[in-house]
Amino acid sequence: MSYVEIPGARVPVRMWTDPATVEEGALRQLQNVATLPWIEGLAVMPDVHYGKGATVGSVIAMRDAVCPAAVGVDIGCGMSAVKTSLTANDLPGDLSRLRSRIEQAIPVGRGLHTDAVEPGRFHALPTAGWDTFWSRFDSVAQPVHFRRERAALQMGTLGGGNHYIELLLDSEGTVWLTLHSGSRNIGKELAEHHIGVAQKLPHNQGLVDRDLAVFVADTPQMAAYRNDLFWAQEYAKYNRTIMMALLKDVIRKEFKKAKPAFESEISCHHNYVAEERYDGKDLLVTRKGAIRAGAGEYGIIPGSMGTSSYIVKGLGNTAAFNSASHGAGRRMSRSAAKRRFSTRDLEEQTRGVECRKDSGVVDEIPGAYKNIDQVMEQQRDLVEVVAKLKQFVCVKG
Repeated sequence: MSYVEIPGARVPVRMWTDPATVEEGALRQLQNVATLPWIEGLAVMPDVHYGKGATVGSVIAMRDAVCPAAVGVDIGCGMSAVKTSLTANDLPGDLSRLRSRIEQAIPVGRGLHTDAVEPGRFHALPTAGWDTFWSRFDSVAQPVHFRRERAALQMGTLGGGNHYIELLLDSEGTVWLTLHSGSRNIGKELAEHHIGVAQKLPHNQGLVDRDLAVFVADTPQMAAYRNDLFWAQEYAKYNRTIMMALLKDVIRKEFKKAKPAFESEISCHHNYVAEERYDGKDLLVTRKGAIRAGAGEYGIIPGSMGTSSYIVKGLGNTAAFNSASHGAGRRMSRSAAKRRFSTRDLEEQTRGVECRKDSGVVDEIPGAYKNIDQVMEQQRDLVEVVAKLKQFVCVKG
């Protein structure tokens, strides 16, 4: 479908879904965002749903301002994917050992590495910029200074919630590796610190929602936030890079006879800010639950732990600020999912997938998410599909 423009808004609000299907709370959030005096436009993705401050699945373009709550607390959260030389014929009948080996190599939940993982230990992994990146830690917000050691030990760890590692097959029977994670606790602390600072600034006192507090250009608060934001986004990308290197090591060891090879890594943030130019204006574009989909740019749009995921190539639709959805999007809250579904439901909906099937991940059941194939249909003018993938192993945090 093409977009639907919401009438009556002060700036263009374009939706790649039927407004009638969007929950009332999310629509109200979109209307609130559109009232901000700094906003230039708002693009709403087909996976849109209620979030804190700004909706998940929204792309907010502002001039000389940025809203930290619209980025979210998992700064730089995103996806990485790699196509391998392995095929379905290389897979063992019992996949439980493979899942166990991945969980041993990559800490999940609140787990940490015993020692910091150095990129130099991995063959052909670029290390340029690593030391410079860590040297910039001393410039981030004071409340997190004492946590550098923890930040180093969390580098290359998965986290919990909807973060995951998957092994998948495409339509030709080729094995892919994907993972989903972000900036871990360090990004969360930085985000919460800056949201608190923004909410106290005088220019934010009359907003319809205090969670939409912004930093404006040419202020020390904006400079501090941009410094910490871009550092955390870089942390998130490094985190996924290290995890993918650890995952490849597991695959090499478990499939020695097949001698697996790996193609270039695809990586994309879906909770972040970028400096971009549209209609001759320099804008700060916030994607919260959305990926950049510039012309020819590769991206990853996952479903849930029992459904398909997609590798895509952007079509460069400027009406959407060169964006696309970040996944299927939730259709119910975690608490609602726990009330509605049981572990038996989880087992049924993840049949054929080697994964956790206990009460701790019922809130991640496929039934709690929107239909990923329908979401893809709604954004045919934003991306083209390169590969459709179906997981056979899923490691959840």
